[in-house]
Amino acid sequence: GTIIVAEGTSMRLGALVAALVVGATAARAETTLRVMSFNIWGGGGNEGKGIEETVAAIRAANPDIIGIQETRLEGEDCTAESCPAVGTSVAAALADALGYQFYEQNKVNEALWSNAILSRFPIGAASPNDLGVPVDVGGQTVWIFNVHFDDEPYQPYQLLGIEYGPAPFIKTGAEAEDWARRTRAAGLALLTSDLASADGAAAVFVTGDFNEPSASDWTEAAVAAGQKPVAVNWPTTRTLMDAGFADAYRAVHSDPVAKPAFTWTLRYDEAATDDHPDRIDFVFARGSGLKMTDAAIVGEDGPRTDLVVMPWPSDHRAVVAEATF
Repeated sequence: GTIIVAEGTSMRLGALVAALVVGATAARAETTLRVMSFNIWGGGGNEGKGIEETVAAIRAANPDIIGIQETRLEGEDCTAESCPAVGTSVAAALADALGYQFYEQNKVNEALWSNAILSRFPIGAASPNDLGVPVDVGGQTVWIFNVHFDDEPYQPYQLLGIEYGPAPFIKTGAEAEDWARRTRAAGLALLTSDLASADGAAAVFVTGDFNEPSASDWTEAAVAAGQKPVAVNWPTTRTLMDAGFADAYRAVHSDPVAKPAFTWTLRYDEAATDDHPDRIDFVFARGSGLKMTDAAIVGEDGPRTDLVVMPWPSDHRAVVAEATF
């Protein structure tokens, strides 16, 4: 009798433990994070402004984690081929104003240009190439990687005959893919290597100014609609998607013809022949059971903005995305 009671007790304890595990799993599945990618263009400094408008833009988007690019100024000797950053990073000042923690990505390599990560949550030690950090979200480890890839040669300009640096003009999608690989393969390799640091994480996010469009946007349907000159399977975004990452904006707004999205550039007429509007700023997300529940382009008052913030301080629009996991 005693043995039977003990077995019964053990079974009841086992059921209780199982219920607790299921309950914990259910609680984890309800974790929600808002992640932002924002090229801040010197935090207003490139136009002689302070950080106030940048702080207001971030507050309006209400992100938990932000991948920031261009925390420092463009130098006076900035050209298509070389544009060294100058001055002091505004990352610390932004974090202080917002009450966030921050990590300055100080390494100099092909995947960074004055980058920083801001977070409401504690930040851990960075990955080897300085592209990402772990963030402790209520006991769960979430990794955020933040990149800024090379903008020259810029393939949309090559395809459209827009002068930018010494690169030749091109005509086909295959040529665009080849030039994109040549331009960003080194930076992408650094990111691919650093992503190994995130093994076992509850969720992984990649933010950044890719200076390359999304494979989800330059589709045959977009060409047929007159929105793009040719279809291009852009390799940088395709590499991430093949690795299981969702292009957050397209996960929520799936049709690029019905919902074209542009983050660069907001300072030109879309019909201008010396520039081309495109989506080159991204939030990518990956995780077991992860779902994208919201995504928005943040920017000035206009038809291409989902979340309006005025005055708008940057020459890029930002992206904010919400995920549950």
